[in-house]
Amino acid sequence: MEPDSLPTEVILTHPRQYLGRTQLDWTPQPGNYLDFDGKTYAVLERRHKYQLKAGRYRLHNIALYVQSAQRPSEKSLVQGRWVIGDATCSFNAHSEIVRCAVNPSGPCDSCRFYEKTKDEIPTT
Repeated sequence: MEPDSLPTEVILTHPRQYLGRTQLDWTPQPGNYLDFDGKTYAVLERRHKYQLKAGRYRLHNIALYVQSAQRPSEKSLVQGRWVIGDATCSFNAHSEIVRCAVNPSGPCDSCRFYEKTKDEIPTT
C-alpha cells in the first residue's frame, strides 16, 4: 500500500450491492464522480472505518456509497465549489448532485425555463 493511498470500498446505493475495493490517492467528497471498473458513479455518502492499534484509533478504510451517473458537461464554480449546470439560472439547485427541479437532466443552454437570477452569484 502506498503511504498516501486509502483502501476504499465502493457500494452501490440502489439496489444495495458491493462493487469492490480500490486504493485511492484522493479523498472523494459527496458530489464527486468516481470511475470504477469502467463505469462512472456519483459519490453520495462517505463513511470512515477506524481500527484501534497501539492504543490509538487509525483510519482503516473508507466506504463510498455511490449511484450510477454520467459526468455533467455543464458545471459552474460557485463559492469555491463546482455545481452542476448554469449557476446564473434562478432554478439552479447549486448542488454537486442535482441540477435543478424543472430540468434535472439538462442541458441548461437550451432550457425553456431559464431565468437569469436577480442576485449576484459569487464565483470564487
